Amino acid sequence: MARDLGSDTPARRGRLRVYLGSAPGVGKTYRMLDEARRRQERGADVVVGYIECHGRRHTEGMLQGLDVIPRLTRTYRESEFREMDVDALLARRPTVALVDELAHTNIPGGRNAKRWQDIEELLAAGIDVITTVNIQHLESLNDVVQKITGIPQRETVPDDVVRRADQIELVDMAPQALRRRMAHGNVYKAEKVDAALSNYFRVGNLTALRELALLWVAGRVDEGLRDYRVQHNIDRVWETRERVVVALTGGPEGETLVRRAARISDRTAGGELLAVHVTRSDGLAGASPGALATQRQLVESLGGSYHVVVGDDIPTALLSFARANHATQLVLGTSRRGRIARFLTGPGIGETTVDASEDIDVHMVTHEFTGRGRLPSLGRRHSRRRTVAGFTSGLVLPCGLTALLSELPHSLNLTTVALLFQLGVVAVALLGGAASALMASLVASLLLNYYFIPPVHTFTIGEPNNVIALVVFAVVALTVSTVVDRATRQTGRAARATAEAEALSTLAGSVLRGHDGSPGGGSAIPTLLEQSRTTFGLDSVALLSRESGEVMARSDAGGERAVDRDITEVPVGTDALLILSGRRLPADEQRVLTAFAAHVAAALERDRLAAVAAEIEPIKAADRMRTALLAAVSHDLRTPLAAARASVGSLRSPDVEFSAEDQAELLATADESLVKLTRLVDNLLDMSRLQAGALTLHLAPVHLDEVLPRALDSLEDPDAPVQLVDLPAVPPVLADPPLLERVLANVITNALRHNAPGAPVLVTAGAHLDQVEIRIADRGPGIPAADRDRVFLPFQRLGDTDNTTGVGLGLALSRGLAEAMGGTLEVEDTPGGGTTMLLTLPAAEEGP
Repeated sequence: MARDLGSDTPARRGRLRVYLGSAPGVGKTYRMLDEARRRQERGADVVVGYIECHGRRHTEGMLQGLDVIPRLTRTYRESEFREMDVDALLARRPTVALVDELAHTNIPGGRNAKRWQDIEELLAAGIDVITTVNIQHLESLNDVVQKITGIPQRETVPDDVVRRADQIELVDMAPQALRRRMAHGNVYKAEKVDAALSNYFRVGNLTALRELALLWVAGRVDEGLRDYRVQHNIDRVWETRERVVVALTGGPEGETLVRRAARISDRTAGGELLAVHVTRSDGLAGASPGALATQRQLVESLGGSYHVVVGDDIPTALLSFARANHATQLVLGTSRRGRIARFLTGPGIGETTVDASEDIDVHMVTHEFTGRGRLPSLGRRHSRRRTVAGFTSGLVLPCGLTALLSELPHSLNLTTVALLFQLGVVAVALLGGAASALMASLVASLLLNYYFIPPVHTFTIGEPNNVIALVVFAVVALTVSTVVDRATRQTGRAARATAEAEALSTLAGSVLRGHDGSPGGGSAIPTLLEQSRTTFGLDSVALLSRESGEVMARSDAGGERAVDRDITEVPVGTDALLILSGRRLPADEQRVLTAFAAHVAAALERDRLAAVAAEIEPIKAADRMRTALLAAVSHDLRTPLAAARASVGSLRSPDVEFSAEDQAELLATADESLVKLTRLVDNLLDMSRLQAGALTLHLAPVHLDEVLPRALDSLEDPDAPVQLVDLPAVPPVLADPPLLERVLANVITNALRHNAPGAPVLVTAGAHLDQVEIRIADRGPGIPAADRDRVFLPFQRLGDTDNTTGVGLGLALSRGLAEAMGGTLEVEDTPGGGTTMLLTLPAAEEGP
């Protein structure tokens, strides 16, 4: 996929090419080097800024003949690390720079925290960059990948960095082929292959990652296609991906339509389902807020999205929404109107939509409610077509009624004839309004005089009573038509208010759900902007800061928009502006838009308050910690202090003569008490530092076979039954040695305390990808799944009956220290019964 974003100018920005891998080992770096050699053969000045070959001989062979910039050595916490030398690259100014591992985190102390920021500097200097990244390192997919693989990715890159690349090329490989490549030793060293194949590189994991990569790249291709169509003013639908729009009226047939549309969208991979409800000034017969809410839930449960659009002309609004979202198919229900309703109002929404759909396929879905609807609403604003129909009826209906009455074999009296004409005038008023009813009453008066008031076939009236009757007829006809027209307009205004209330109700629901679809979720502003854009049928909606002019949030239909679009600005409080681009909004819609802006202002204030609350939360947590500390240590501090004081006081007493054996026992008691007190104070101080974020780390490569014996020596019982298995074969971890010793000692002490009598605590370790997993397993009663998070809370003694064994800080402190060193501490079940504490730490780089 390639997307050109700029033009070559004397001070041009460099171009970025990204090789996106579906998994480690698919060949991204090899493909990057192959592209570099191809460009070098064409005469380009290509240099290697940073390449990580991972000991793969085929990749190392591709480096031959390429100019390599020496790496910069940085010292961090008494260890040396090799990083890319950005200054040397900028000074060298090659045409193309190769920079591997886009998501890499730089060692603290450099000019940038992340490698992608280094690449931004190179691009700004006009240097083209070729880089690599795996799909699991994209920020938006981080949680998804963790659910699939069970491994958190701590090095991520913002999606926008990759999305802005001029070219993105997917490097893909079938899961079975990648596993064969790994088994042959072409990805990892032989000692890591078995663990990788049985964990991260399972076929299911690789298949899921491959699908994520393909869908992500497909989305970027779709964005590029939308940009191209906008730039070239292409309005026709290109059926590159099925997007199915289903129109919902709130009627009982809605669920049938949604399920039918979902089946259509599921026929092809990557299909999208969009449901839309059009609210208009004249309301919509049969619309039920409860039914719409139920149908919305059904749409979202099927993976679709729900939208509300304001529009007076429903077919036009539907097709405008469908084209704005590049829909390929539109699903409508057949009309619920009966024959009489269709005769009175002419073609329905479905027929009109089909006639104007052009290249969008329209599905008319039958349902059990077809033809069972009510007569058309009498409270509609009169369109131009209905006005013409009203004037036509004002002429035709009185004439037709006259012809019908003239042919009757028995003549009706004048009162009956006048009432029938009166009924016809009312019908015209309902259809076309007051003006057409006025014309109908005049025509009816003339026809009534000419054909039915003696003398007939002349406009002369023989009797005064007939004159009065004709005048009364005309006055009543005009009065009734005026009242009917006024009622129609008031009904229209009420329906408009209902439509506005419905849109605001949908908006309120979106606010409550937040951006992630859950109550009390994150910021509702993106949801509000998206709802505003779809409701009013706009191209884009942006929220700008008044002070800085910075775009705080934005919702786009996709692609760049033409410069001649109408722009509407709406104030949002005193600090922001809502910028709407697309069409000119009428006054009644701007009134609703003002309410939308008020919701956005409220959401901004909510976010501000949430930020303030987040700043206060650490203070509250510290207060809770201090309260819990005072409650928990009152006994545990006094006990060793009292024992030590009693022992020392007895030794100093001149009244008692102690034997050498008694003195030794008292000194041992004092020493043991002071050791317990020292350990308790150290734990409390370290927990306080963790809570305050003031813990100083000195990370360095640490071998487990060196630190574990020291941890065992620090136990209260150095001869406790602890069995160490296969530690020398494990690579070193990146950790702070004294803190790691504390973590291991705390976890092993906890395992010994709850272990079955006579059973040893088993400590094993193994390498997995770039991490080392340490398991401390006991044969105790185990921990219920519901309590596994509680054991890591400070001052918890879950299941302990002896309150003299500590204040419940050991596991809480151990998890905090592990996370501070970039690791995790979790609870697992021991096969056969018991608890296993899984300590995961990053593996240290081997060699310089």
